[in-house]
Amino acid sequence: MNKVFGKDFVLGVLGGGQLGRMLIQEAINLNIHVAVLDPAADAPCADVANTFVQGSFQDYNTVLEFGKKADVITIEIEHVNLDALEELERLGKRVYPTTRALRTIKDKGLQKLFYQENEIPTAPFFLVKNKEEAEGLLNEGPFMQKMREGGYDGKGVTPLRNENDLLQAFDAPSVLEKFVDFEKEIAVIVARNEKGETATFPLVEMEFNSEANLVEFVFSPANVSSTLESEAKDIALQVAEKLKHVGLLAVEMFVTKDGKILVNEIAPRPHNSGHHTIEACYTSQYAQHLRAILNLPLGSTELRSPAVMINLLGEKGFSGPAFYKNMEDVLHTEGAFVHLYGKSETKPFRKMGHITVCDSDLATAKETAKRLLHLVQVISI
Repeated sequence: MNKVFGKDFVLGVLGGGQLGRMLIQEAINLNIHVAVLDPAADAPCADVANTFVQGSFQDYNTVLEFGKKADVITIEIEHVNLDALEELERLGKRVYPTTRALRTIKDKGLQKLFYQENEIPTAPFFLVKNKEEAEGLLNEGPFMQKMREGGYDGKGVTPLRNENDLLQAFDAPSVLEKFVDFEKEIAVIVARNEKGETATFPLVEMEFNSEANLVEFVFSPANVSSTLESEAKDIALQVAEKLKHVGLLAVEMFVTKDGKILVNEIAPRPHNSGHHTIEACYTSQYAQHLRAILNLPLGSTELRSPAVMINLLGEKGFSGPAFYKNMEDVLHTEGAFVHLYGKSETKPFRKMGHITVCDSDLATAKETAKRLLHLVQVISI
């Protein structure tokens, strides 16, 4: 008998943002009691979790006491107290992803060393301790500087092409990653459970908002050959297996202009590049993450329909109570599905929601998505 389906089972989630909110929506279908820890009283999960605890997921004692009351603990953000999670593992709690995997993934420098040690293709890089060391390597560039810890959603990343760019350089431990002459950015989401069973979702292709450095446009199936898709999935599976990862793993990659695949970064949880799976696949990424961390059979990842996902970002120049301009037009659009994240306040480029467009013809879905992208505006009132 699987304890997951009993009335006393509790899944603890560190982080109460939109990823946790969409995870809870799937957990409801399986009658799973979800407890969430987040520092914000108005976090997106606050009004939907079975149990919501306001507190810091970076504080050792807070995480430890929260975790003691859960049967399985997972995350929706990497920036959590790993020492507390390690102690919970020592006490016999199931923590997925494991702290071992999280320590590697949380630190972008350790990520890059992991790729190097396991012969997983990635861009050339240097590790530096501070701005002075970065300046000393400038003639080896151009680089993308990435802070080893703390960056997310385009933050903690800046280009270093010349001396002028040093004004924006981070004076912190960082990765200097050589610029990649890439043709496109793709991602593979792979799931792995305790038994070692794995499943990969169909490849997605991504387009970015150049100003915010955030994914703006995701579509699947990707416009790549079946050979390249197979190679990308094999690389993603290698990463998951080498990490002994349990849960969902998003593997972001570059496709270079000469057709090579390089791993960019990984995320040990549901990911922006998998939102479309809610409507487009037989099993959503959120349902699959639950299945993986609870050691349940993994679901079918087959596409039911080609799909395009657009992020709804807060408009530049607007901060305050959120208003979604022209949303009625989206609701009139056949095949368009709206997901708002329950964030009361908008800020420039803040992720406020997403829209997925499904259509039997991918080109038509793209046209519709582009129209909605320019139509909907998240402003303040």
